[in-house]
Amino acid sequence: MAPTRFGDGACARGLDNRTGELFSYVDLESRVRRDHPLRAIRRMVNEALSELEREFAALYSPIGRPSIPPKKLLRAMLLQAFYSIRSERLLMERLEYDLLFRWFVGIGVDDAAWDHSVFSKNRDRLLEGDIGRRCWRSLW
Repeated sequence: MAPTRFGDGACARGLDNRTGELFSYVDLESRVRRDHPLRAIRRMVNEALSELEREFAALYSPIGRPSIPPKKLLRAMLLQAFYSIRSERLLMERLEYDLLFRWFVGIGVDDAAWDHSVFSKNRDRLLEGDIGRRCWRSLW
């Protein structure tokens, strides 16, 4: 192959190589368009959930294994309902690759999605008490 002005055999059409970069910076906030309907919904959800902050704090021990933060868990559940995702396994798969979902839930680009069984256990524990009823009343 003859060298080109792009060097190293590259051409104007570009290369189809995976970069495998060690570091990257993706600002999720800038990736979600300003008029996306989930922006308004996320503001309303955050206001409703902030009213339940004390109740959430009382539910979780400061020691032990970390759990899924209740606000993130509830935001993920809303996405599951909004987008008719039929299982926690599929929801976690979607959270793994969808930047809009990551932004709405509040997880970073480099954070792994939760295991579906851990998500289900955390959801059940959160919703089985009075706080679960209060959460849904606040959100709906």
